[in-house]
Amino acid sequence: MAKKPTGKNTSGRGQRDLTVKVKTARGRKLSSTRWLQRQLNDPYVARARAEGYRGRAAFKIMELDDKFRFLVPGARVVDLGCAPGGWIQVAVPRINALGEKKGKAVGTILGVDLQEVDPIPGAEIHQLDFMADGADEQVKAWLGGEADVVMSDMAASSSGHKQTDHLRIIALCEAAAYLSFDVLAAGGTFVAKVLAGGAEGDLQQLLKQKFTKVHHMKPPSSRSDSSEKFVVATGFRGGRVAEPKEDEDPEAGPLG
Repeated sequence: MAKKPTGKNTSGRGQRDLTVKVKTARGRKLSSTRWLQRQLNDPYVARARAEGYRGRAAFKIMELDDKFRFLVPGARVVDLGCAPGGWIQVAVPRINALGEKKGKAVGTILGVDLQEVDPIPGAEIHQLDFMADGADEQVKAWLGGEADVVMSDMAASSSGHKQTDHLRIIALCEAAAYLSFDVLAAGGTFVAKVLAGGAEGDLQQLLKQKFTKVHHMKPPSSRSDSSEKFVVATGFRGGRVAEPKEDEDPEAGPLG
């Protein structure tokens, strides 16, 4: 019987320091052998399997929430690009979606993804292109109102070209951010994956305009050789994004 995920961070408990070596099989690329060896020797992969999570990414949202505390009982959460569901597994007990914490508010979590995702107790999961017209209204309809948290661990398929991959990640993060502006309640939180350098340029300025605080963090469970980081924007201000007037130069500084 599979172990039920608790949403608790058990880092450092019962880990073994063993190294598994993988020989390159005939017909298998060296890169595939290295990936397999890394997986077999990754303590977070082993923890995910032992603790019943669908992937090692579950520990990233644990560590982010342990620091910023946005997955609280009663929270209404939207997980964009939720497959395979590890982030949802962590969120369900933390927001008390199953009502197991007596005396605590019961939260709601909605997962959306382009592909079908296996059900998770306590969560509502739908197939949806969140960038399609009307997706924001559909999300709010499913959620039954505004969200307290919008989170995204989405990453575009790797092209092998670092700059191209960076631009694709930022584009996904921007799209997720704009949806969050439409569905978040005042005071809400936006969490998303970016690459090294954080949320850059226009996105960085936009998040600072829309939220009271914008943080960047590389969780301990994020591989050291990965350029991924996460942006955590807290204190959503609400309202529309201010746009420059027609006769106003957006590049001009203050006069005088």
